[in-house]
Amino acid sequence: MTTPPLADLLRLPPYQAYSYSYPHKTAYRPLEPARPLSALWAGERRDALFLYLHIPFCSYRCGFCNLFALARPDAARVEAYLDQMERQLEATTTALDQHRFVRFALGGGTPTYLDASQLRRVFDMVRTHASIDLHAIPAGIEASPETIDAEKMRVCREAGVDRISMGVQSFSDVEVRALVRPQQRDVVDRAIAAIREAGFPTLNLDLIYGIEGQSVASFLTSIDTALAYRPEELYLYPLYVRPVTGLGRIAGKEGKTGFRLQPEPLDERLDLYEAGRDHLLAAGYTQVSMRMFRAPHAVDADGPVYCCQSDGMVGIGCGARSYTTHLHYSSEYGVSRRSVAEILDDYLARDGASFARADYGIALDLDERRRRHVIQSLLIQPGLDREDYRQRFGSDCLDDLPQLRDLLELGLARFDASRLALNDAGMARSDTIGPWLVSDPVATLMRDYRVG
Repeated sequence: MTTPPLADLLRLPPYQAYSYSYPHKTAYRPLEPARPLSALWAGERRDALFLYLHIPFCSYRCGFCNLFALARPDAARVEAYLDQMERQLEATTTALDQHRFVRFALGGGTPTYLDASQLRRVFDMVRTHASIDLHAIPAGIEASPETIDAEKMRVCREAGVDRISMGVQSFSDVEVRALVRPQQRDVVDRAIAAIREAGFPTLNLDLIYGIEGQSVASFLTSIDTALAYRPEELYLYPLYVRPVTGLGRIAGKEGKTGFRLQPEPLDERLDLYEAGRDHLLAAGYTQVSMRMFRAPHAVDADGPVYCCQSDGMVGIGCGARSYTTHLHYSSEYGVSRRSVAEILDDYLARDGASFARADYGIALDLDERRRRHVIQSLLIQPGLDREDYRQRFGSDCLDDLPQLRDLLELGLARFDASRLALNDAGMARSDTIGPWLVSDPVATLMRDYRVG
């Protein structure tokens, strides 16, 4: 498939696809033969790694969610999963040999679905096998309001977690119900109180726009309600109705990922985004990406610097991704309960030795590595540094990807010294610009992947 010119894409609605990682997991395929982790990581810099642990469990499945997650698993499955995750962590850190982790995150799913003793166990395995003092590096955890209590928050904070990210999505009961999310406002209030009482330096709250029945006024009301809690970070996410999700089934979407740049029904999301963005800027927040806004009172992260464009990601758990320079790998990807359960059963059945190999992923040639760097840099502030790009790849980004000049010609970006940065208009079209930069081979793989 060939991507149309950006000028043509700008005639389509702005919300085409979210480019939060590249290549997307739907471009991964079985690796034959499997690759030993020791060989994969042998030539990599291992002095500034990111350790990510994935907990694929939730108390319920929201209607919009297409993450790798299983709602309300039985207790035995959760315990077996923690056993297996520890085996994988031990095998992986052994394969890494000499290394240092400088960032840590516990994501999902909903990690705070675990009870306090299970959370302690996770932090213990990290200390034991990864040799990390979480107090010495930035460490985050994702949460959902109904899973938070004071004891869990104490466990996380005492372990060294300094950032907690919680999906609220909306403070309107009507809008929350439209998302097929059984959430009550008083539960959110209690959760935030417990987070603040535990003393986390950074609280992030997620809100969604584009919900059925939502107006600019109701969206700004949710933002004002969130601002009353003085969160250090706020994320504004556009709603996507994807295949196999609860909302996708209601809308009659089939199992194909549907990755193609195409007309979609016009809606109010851009108006909502611009209103929310302007509201947060007026409140003193700084825009980091189309989705992320940072408060003026947010603390600067301490610890060694991790750079997502160049440093490695080590993912542990079913659904977690790992990134080396030349290969990204993970377990398989699914969304439906049946598909997630089957992939999870395969993970639980693996022997410890198998975790020392990567058997599912995608190799990145030079073009894909360049594109990844450009996408990861361009869609956040301060933008794409041409000199940094030249030092990494020995060439100029405008020569390697000449279509980047279209951003300047179409008034979506500016040169600031040697940096190519999206302006307000370009940032608003991030979910068009990201997919526009996807290579034809990766786009074809994504298009042909059937989400189960």
